[in-house]
Amino acid sequence: MQLGLIGLGKMGGNMRERLRRAGHEVVGYDRNPDVADVRTMAAMVKKLEAPRVVWVMVPSGDPTRETIAKLSDLLEPGDLVIDGGNSRFTDDFENAKMLAEKKIGYVDCGVSGGIWGLENGYGLMCGGDKKWVTKAMPIFDALRPEGPRDEGFVHAGKVGAGHYTKMVHNGIEYGLMAAYAEGFELLEKKDIVTDVPGAFKAWSRGTVVRSWLLDLMVDALEENPHLDDVSDYTNDSGEGRWTVEEAIALSVPMPVISASLFARFASRQQSSPTMQAVAALRGGFGGHQVMTIAEGEKLREGDVPTRSAKKESAPTQAKKRASAKKASSASAAVASKANVGAARKAATSKRAPATQATDMADTARGQVRAAKAAPARKTAKRAAKKA
Repeated sequence: MQLGLIGLGKMGGNMRERLRRAGHEVVGYDRNPDVADVRTMAAMVKKLEAPRVVWVMVPSGDPTRETIAKLSDLLEPGDLVIDGGNSRFTDDFENAKMLAEKKIGYVDCGVSGGIWGLENGYGLMCGGDKKWVTKAMPIFDALRPEGPRDEGFVHAGKVGAGHYTKMVHNGIEYGLMAAYAEGFELLEKKDIVTDVPGAFKAWSRGTVVRSWLLDLMVDALEENPHLDDVSDYTNDSGEGRWTVEEAIALSVPMPVISASLFARFASRQQSSPTMQAVAALRGGFGGHQVMTIAEGEKLREGDVPTRSAKKESAPTQAKKRASAKKASSASAAVASKANVGAARKAATSKRAPATQATDMADTARGQVRAAKAAPARKTAKRAAKKA
């Protein structure tokens, strides 16, 4: 089967290689001419026989939206576009609508497997009409892991369901990684435990916590047993935020994934304004010592100050606060761009906000339950009176 593949980075390049090993003809386009098979997107389309299938594997957000918009002008009715990146599921609705106007099919496909997918295969989660998913099934079968199809592939539902499922998958991943990491820190702190890497490795067979993520943790600890010189600064790519946003919109309690996301936020702070406020409050109501930043750093290093450190001047403190705010704002702007766009769309739409719609649905369900329960309550009251 022929496939046009746009985006030949770490994952896209490996996907092209896996598909070719399976006997498929792949025409790859990338802005980097050193890895591309053709020089332009138009040239890629020209090399494909109709009806065409084109897989988009570029960064989510504007890069994906712009690529699909260009494809809508290059492709013909009956062709199919697959978005295999980490797009927000709400983008899928707009992409599908735009392509449908030109009778071009659309499938969203969440892809998991990272750089190991070339040899191990990729977990695939698709959304879209059955006829379009069926059309691309030879490609999906070549990319997924060997074995039963349903152990590496799912047609999760309508347009958007693939990326939604991948979003939740990544949210779960946040929680799993945080749990392993917390266990690592606790084992490291306990003096009677002398072989932390060995403990993690012993869990890799026969235990209920074994997983591929655990295997990766074992590899990391065998290479660097105490994770020396590994920065704790941890980014998030968006899916964890979207998962938590959906949990709020649908009233789903999600303490584990939320905490793992917030831990990443905390990892980026040189100092915590939250805990600065707590320290100031303790000083206010309890007379506890309010330390300077320098004193706090000495305590972290295990050095108990014998006297209060010289307090930084007001201009120096203001400069540090401004620098921290600027860094925080820059980080938030990059990570939240997709979220801001979604919020703007919601604000200009005539539909009720997701939280309002959820509240209305919850109220309706409560009313139905109350109506069903009313006869039973009346019967119970009559029985109680007779007794």
